Amino acid sequence: MGVSLQQMYTQVHGESPAKRLAILVADDLEKVNDLIHNRMKSPVGMIPDLATHLVDAGGKRLRPMITLATSKMLQVEGDNPIRLATAVEFIHSATLLHDDIVDGSKLRRGRPAANRLWGNSASVLVGDFLFARSFALMVETGHLPVLDILSRASSIIAEGEVRQLAAIGNLDIPKQEYLAIAEAKTAELFAAAASVSAVIANAGAKHQQALDQFGRSLGMAFQLVDDVLDYQGLNSKLGKQVGDDFFEGKITLPLSIAYHSGNQSERKWWEDILDADGRSESDLEKAGQLIERHNGLQETMALAIAFSETAKESLSTFEPSPCRDCLLDLCDFVVKRGY
Repeated sequence: MGVSLQQMYTQVHGESPAKRLAILVADDLEKVNDLIHNRMKSPVGMIPDLATHLVDAGGKRLRPMITLATSKMLQVEGDNPIRLATAVEFIHSATLLHDDIVDGSKLRRGRPAANRLWGNSASVLVGDFLFARSFALMVETGHLPVLDILSRASSIIAEGEVRQLAAIGNLDIPKQEYLAIAEAKTAELFAAAASVSAVIANAGAKHQQALDQFGRSLGMAFQLVDDVLDYQGLNSKLGKQVGDDFFEGKITLPLSIAYHSGNQSERKWWEDILDADGRSESDLEKAGQLIERHNGLQETMALAIAFSETAKESLSTFEPSPCRDCLLDLCDFVVKRGY
């Protein structure tokens, strides 16, 4: 006799929410992994080699798991959740390949960034290949609104990255612009990953809007915690180097809070260090001290918690179920990464 979702949820209750979610959708997640590798195939050997380097580097598959879990929550049958979860992961992977070039990152998911091994040109083109594969999968679902949601998310992500690039070194960036950038480059794909399930379930506008709000708020909490971890996290938590945002001159919320709360000499230091050609480890240490002095991390975490609570409230529209309960726990788990 098979094990029900409720029995499975009870058996793994001591695990982290991310691990529990992976177990609840394990069968479908295995199909997603199989489809990922199938659709990465190409007679051009560099394409699967480079893509596999990133995709198999130990990412948690959080976004596709959200698609699978929300589909189970809405009792969607068939292979469309597998196709959409794979499309979501391809979009995410493509943006990572492109981001690492823009940011000059050395690490991704604990491994050397793909462009460090294959070069920038190959990484751009393989990212484009993954985008194309994702759109083919969307079309295969036969649901035109799915194509609208995920294609729109892809363009908004790109806009967010350009807005962030334009804001590098700009200490006067308003808080609302920072939040708009975070929503575009991170939260938009979380929202799409969740809300497409309502489309293929024919669940109606109310459920689609609730899942969009859930994913969007969870994504905002996720990004805010990432910004905190950049100043206090271990490399093992981030999968990238601590301080990358600082070294790249990105004005994240913890830094912005410290700058606007600082005295004249502190502000002058921030202006000089971000105007410099490069920044050192000792500069990062001082930046961390100033951020701590002005409660930059605490205020950012408070906002992350508020977004997490909004995400949980959005799920109140749905009946209790193992997947819904695990998604509720995931909201808290995303925030706890910052402690």
